Amino acid sequence: MPEDAGEVLRLRQVMIDSMATADGSTDWHARSLPTLRARLAEADGTFAAFVVDHPERPGALAALVAGTLDYRIGRAGNPLGTVGYVFSVATDPGTRRRGYARACMDALLEWFRERGADRVQLTTSAQGRPLYTSLGFRPKPDPLLELWL
Repeated sequence: MPEDAGEVLRLRQVMIDSMATADGSTDWHARSLPTLRARLAEADGTFAAFVVDHPERPGALAALVAGTLDYRIGRAGNPLGTVGYVFSVATDPGTRRRGYARACMDALLEWFRERGADRVQLTTSAQGRPLYTSLGFRPKPDPLLELWL
């Protein structure tokens, strides 16, 4: 929902702050918010966010999972070329260990399946690894390369 955009950014910052090399700056939120609101309002089928409302704070979110579908030219085992990517999983520190992130991940994985993704990728922290391995995620042996433009 577009009205959740501010809370989605807050939880994304919770996730970012938990990383070892985190840049704790929130200056980017104001610039990101209009784009996020627009993406949450779209129904193009390539971006999804699943949330759980905070049980004690009306208007706040307890958990967030967001992902995108990417198209890659098909291949054996994935003729449609559809790959899911999970890029943001966060739980409000006061609501952890209640199964909220798992519920959101289950919903996102079903969303990927419904759209023909044959695989889903993500990067994880040590803290998140047990959840993902319990869902069937396995490490890949090939290294990721990245170029910042």
